[in-house]
Amino acid sequence: MVQACRVITAPLLLGVFGGQRPRPTLSQIVRRRALVTMAAASKTVLVPIANGTEEMEAVIVIDVLRRAGATVDAASVSPDGSLAVKCSRGVVLQADKTITECQGISYDMIVLPGGMPGAENLRDCGILIDMLKAQQKVGKPFAAICASPAVVLETHGLLDGTKRATVHPAFEGPLQNNGRVDIQHRVVVDGNVTTSRGPGTAFEFALTLVSQLFGKEKAAEVAGPMVMYPHDLP
Repeated sequence: MVQACRVITAPLLLGVFGGQRPRPTLSQIVRRRALVTMAAASKTVLVPIANGTEEMEAVIVIDVLRRAGATVDAASVSPDGSLAVKCSRGVVLQADKTITECQGISYDMIVLPGGMPGAENLRDCGILIDMLKAQQKVGKPFAAICASPAVVLETHGLLDGTKRATVHPAFEGPLQNNGRVDIQHRVVVDGNVTTSRGPGTAFEFALTLVSQLFGKEKAAEVAGPMVMYPHDLP
């Protein structure tokens, strides 16, 4: 049975900006900021990267989550243990850690960028797949964009055979075969799984992840200085 899913179709942050609210006192502002800081410090995210990863998707996700205050580990899955990763368009990224160093850590969220052959390299990393399966087992959130929903998640059964997902247009086939692909929406949330379509959807994808971890108010706080407003989001 297909589980109920949520697609991001309306302004993600509309409720934050709409209507009139009483002006908070200074003590309320200080308290709220302290609570947000404490909550942010407790959130950890793994973003694995590989040779051939789509650099825009990786950097935008890492950057936006860090702006929100999350502790993000960009982890190289290179078999040789190299931290330097050459992405799909030739940009070289320096990972924070190797995936081996992340093994055994329980992250609040795992986010897979796409790109080819980056998605294939993520698919073939046994440590990463074990971590994703552990994430799935306990119901913690994980996400994928571009090729990775099909190449990684579908290949390893991480969509449970029931989750709806979106994916890059070039990789719709594996999901269409099961009748679960959603090509109408740029970001799709189904339970603890979030998927998106490609480099052009990376910002709303990342802000959706911020909203999941910290709430819509934090997503609005992050979006504003980037000159992204509710009408910019699906």
